[in-house]
Amino acid sequence: MNEFSRTQLLLGKEAMEKLKNSTVAVFGIGGVGTFTVEALARSGVGNFALFDDDKVCLTNLNRQLIATRKTIGKKKVEVMAERILDINPKAKIESHEVFYMPENADEYDLTKYDYVVDAVDTVTAKIELIVRAKANNIAIISSMGAGNKLNPTELEVADIYKTSVDPLAKVLRHQLRKRGIKSLKVVYSKEKPITPLDEGDSCKNKCVCPPGTVRKCTHRRAIPGSVSFVPSVAGLIIASEVVKDIAAK
Repeated sequence: MNEFSRTQLLLGKEAMEKLKNSTVAVFGIGGVGTFTVEALARSGVGNFALFDDDKVCLTNLNRQLIATRKTIGKKKVEVMAERILDINPKAKIESHEVFYMPENADEYDLTKYDYVVDAVDTVTAKIELIVRAKANNIAIISSMGAGNKLNPTELEVADIYKTSVDPLAKVLRHQLRKRGIKSLKVVYSKEKPITPLDEGDSCKNKCVCPPGTVRKCTHRRAIPGSVSFVPSVAGLIIASEVVKDIAAK
């Protein structure tokens, strides 16, 4: 018996060995990414590469798995890595405190990874990551918009070109078509985005980012609303797809 015995009852020994020997790179350790990483760690994935330049913020407490009063101000990749090792001390982890963009993409060799999870929220970063993964024939799954949503039952797994409603998916469809990308597995929601309320207590009026934060949310044109039960479900769905795909190889 071991910590993954219950999972092995469902997936089998061969699948568990594949998961143990696989390396999954997760870009974006936030509302979606933290739940993806934890589910993968609890599923027996043995190797991780974590990418995020952010620190845990007070406003992350409502939806990010690693966010607690004790972790505010700490680097997300470091907190996530520590949590993985609490689950599986044998796991091997690369932590990259970086905001992945075209300008620095050459510094990271995606061919080292068996699977890439795109849980970032910047279109430019998503496109760069997707194009490079596809060019190297690396399995990738992308999260579409999880903000401004309240109904997790509207989440689906689909090809990017079969999505609807989601504004981020619409932008990506257009951009990826121009770049010759013919398919992309995504998790998206058919729920129509809700317009956030502005009741005077938003980040725009009172910034609570930890000292030293470079990419503050106030840099955005619009700060999305969020809840605990949509990004988390999206993250768990992504993890299930990654586990299924790796086990089927």
